Amino acid sequence: MLEDVPRDPFADDPDDPASELGELDDPVPLTAAERDEAITDLADVEVFRSLLEPQGVLGLVLDCPECGEQHYFDWALLRGNLRQMIDNGRPQMHEPAFHPDPSDYVSWEYARGYVDGVIDTEERN
Repeated sequence: MLEDVPRDPFADDPDDPASELGELDDPVPLTAAERDEAITDLADVEVFRSLLEPQGVLGLVLDCPECGEQHYFDWALLRGNLRQMIDNGRPQMHEPAFHPDPSDYVSWEYARGYVDGVIDTEERN
């Protein structure tokens, strides 16, 4: 599944600045409930993308509980992160979006509401 994850721009670079941080701890496997939730999230992201990408939405904006800031994730990075979590217990390190235009991204709640609206409309027709 690593083909879905953007390549580390410092891969194979002997001067990788992250090397100063030391080795990462071994990932802790997800619990069965966490894995099920990540699989559900991955399925949701696929549905969100299929309906919102044609509308010009590039991905989702998520509130980070660790730093309190918003992070912008394009569809490929979201899929890759979720697959990494499912397979390895944590997402791959990545660079944040560079000067994202907030109008190109929607929140998880907006995406869920959009999908629910599409489903409701289809059920009425």
